[in-house]
Formats: sequence, C-alpha cells, structure tokens
Amino acid sequence: MAGIIDAHQHFWRLARGDYGWLTRDFEPLYRDFMPADLLPLMRANGVVGTVLVQAAPTEAETRFLLDIADAHPFVRGVVGWTDFEAADVPERIAALAAHPRLVGLRPMVQDLGDDDWLLRDDLAPAFRAVVEHDLAFDALVLPRHLPRLAALRDRHPDLRIVVDHGAKPAISDRLYEAWAADIAAIAADGRSVCKLSGLATEAGPEWTPDRLRPYVGHLLECFGPRRLIFGSDWPVLTLVGSYDDWISAVHGYLAPLPSDDRAAVLGGNAVRVYRLDR
Repeated sequence: MAGIIDAHQHFWRLARGDYGWLTRDFEPLYRDFMPADLLPLMRANGVVGTVLVQAAPTEAETRFLLDIADAHPFVRGVVGWTDFEAADVPERIAALAAHPRLVGLRPMVQDLGDDDWLLRDDLAPAFRAVVEHDLAFDALVLPRHLPRLAALRDRHPDLRIVVDHGAKPAISDRLYEAWAADIAAIAADGRSVCKLSGLATEAGPEWTPDRLRPYVGHLLECFGPRRLIFGSDWPVLTLVGSYDDWISAVHGYLAPLPSDDRAAVLGGNAVRVYRLDR
C-alpha cells in the first residue's frame, strides 16, 4: 500500500471567530488545531495525505483552508462551504472551484432547522454548479435526512454524493434498524459513497471496536469496499479517543478483506472520488 489517505480531518484557529458551534462546552476542542498538531499522528500511522473539511459556514474559512493546502502538500484536497441559497451561487462555486485543491462542498445540513432543506427548489442552481465543476457533495446529514438525500439524488443523478460519518447513526442510543434501512437505500444506487468516519464519536467515550462492528459491517455490506472511504474526523475524534485507536480499529475491520480492497478503503477510493490525482 502506497500510504493511507485520511479523507476527513479539520483545522481551525479560534481567533477567526466563525465557528459558531465551537464553544467552551467542547473544552478539548476549544483551542487551535493546525498542521503541526496532526503531522506527528499521520507519520506514526502511515498516513500520507488528507482531505481537509470545512468546520465553519463561511467562504472566508474555505479560503483559509485553501491557503493551508497551498502551504502543506499533504493536504491533497479541501471540501469547503458556500451559501447554496445565494442568488449568485453558480458564480460563487465557479470562483472557489478555480482553486485546484477544492474538491467538494459541504453545507452543514445537520445544523439547519429545516429538515427538508435539501429539497428546496431554489437550491437547484447550486447542485447543478457542483456537478458542472466536477465537485463532490459532502452530505453532513443525520439519519432523519436520509430519505431527503435519496430524493435529492434522484433529482440530480449526476451529483457525486459522499455521506459523511455514515450519516451519524445514534449508536449511543442503540438505534439501528431505521438507520440501517435508510442508509442501504442510499447505497442501492451503486454510485453514492460513504465515509468510514465519525462513528466513535456517535458511540461516545465508552466506544469499543466491537460496539461499532455492526454499523461498520452494515456499511461495508451496503457500499462495498470500493465505495467506502476512510476518515478520522480529527480533531473531533479526540472527544472520545485517539487517532491511533481509530486507525487501529479500522485496520481490524478491514483485516478480512483482500489487500486491494483494504487499499481502496484506506486511500484509493478517496483519490478516485475526490479527484485527488488531477
């Protein structure tokens, strides 16, 4: 294997002031996280590149992340943010997509009050522009959004959908059946992709690899090893565990697979889906 791609990680600088969700209630996260913090963890675990994902709903933060990518070649791509509701959203997306490291866009759907937001007619120009510029659409959704995401996919069959964190199943509440059916419906199109990330956070500090195994197994069964992408969700991961522990757990989940399938989940799929080799 040439090396692992961590397809979901964040950096932030508190002084920027646009992380509305990031308060002192999240004390372990309430500090700056920058490349110097992540690089030792990457080196210790054979991670050679990352996809850096937005954490604030501002274009200014996306530009900040693109500047980091310009300065640090290990950041292979950036999933950014723009206002999908803006009247000039096609132009906004075109301007961001002019940067070669922008590989996707992510509205923070989980934080929006309207559960049907994905299906608003006035967002169609944004989704068309995402397709036109060959960007991924990172779906930061909760289980209740999955039927809406399926409807969005049917409206825009060329939209390259990447479901973040397995749609954040309520593992700590031991809810499984409805999520399992709805995520299977998303996977059934044969095109949508899912990130193997964020599940430990949904389980809470008492998570164990065995506790997550039914969820990981279901994602592997539904999406297969060629449509599942490894990500750490670092530094959010640090709320419940270490970078080393999560990567070790993922290696354990993938151990029964052939080597080429393991390599696909751990890096090859991210390169393909996010166009990291262009």
